[in-house]
Amino acid sequence: MGEREDAKSNYAGVFEGRIGFGERPALIIIDMVEAYFAPESPLHAGVEDTLAAAVELRAAAREAGVPVIYTNVVFHPSMRDGGRFAQKVGALANFVAGNAMGAWAKGLEPAEDELVVSKQYASAFFGTSLASTLTAGGHDSVVLAGVSTSGCIRASCVDACQHGFIPLVVEEAVGDRHEDVHRANLFDMNAKYGDVVTLAETKAHFAALGKA
Repeated sequence: MGEREDAKSNYAGVFEGRIGFGERPALIIIDMVEAYFAPESPLHAGVEDTLAAAVELRAAAREAGVPVIYTNVVFHPSMRDGGRFAQKVGALANFVAGNAMGAWAKGLEPAEDELVVSKQYASAFFGTSLASTLTAGGHDSVVLAGVSTSGCIRASCVDACQHGFIPLVVEEAVGDRHEDVHRANLFDMNAKYGDVVTLAETKAHFAALGKA
């Protein structure tokens, strides 16, 4: 980068804080639906490795007794409930209720006793009961997996922080359609709103909770 200071050096000493894992986490799997994995979808992101990591993470959460909550985007056929978001991103029409692109990604279908939160905007918290549900359950932290890193993951991370929950973003279990955008948003979330953690350390944390 020549004489230009790199981002890591620029942020050093100011945006290097770590919160750490909470004691009562919930795993939030965000928008892992066919729209992001079907090659014919305009939203196809090519993040199959992310799906595999999310499946592995969910298995660890279930074994440890960590609640798993899923989000999806569901719009009325008129798209009126999509507001400016739907005006901005025409491809969101793939999430009209009943569209095959809104089906759960293969291998990550919710169990009957696992909660699904449907939303119309990027954040898992905006316009939903998620914060109240987490508070009522005594949760202090959310472990985030899903897509996309720059969109719904980032918005949910910021809102989790603002609602008083510790956001943990599992690096291997979130994905975006472009690696540069993915990495930039991981960097920013880790600097300002939550902790970016690895799949291995998250599984180890879940296992320790399960033995407690």
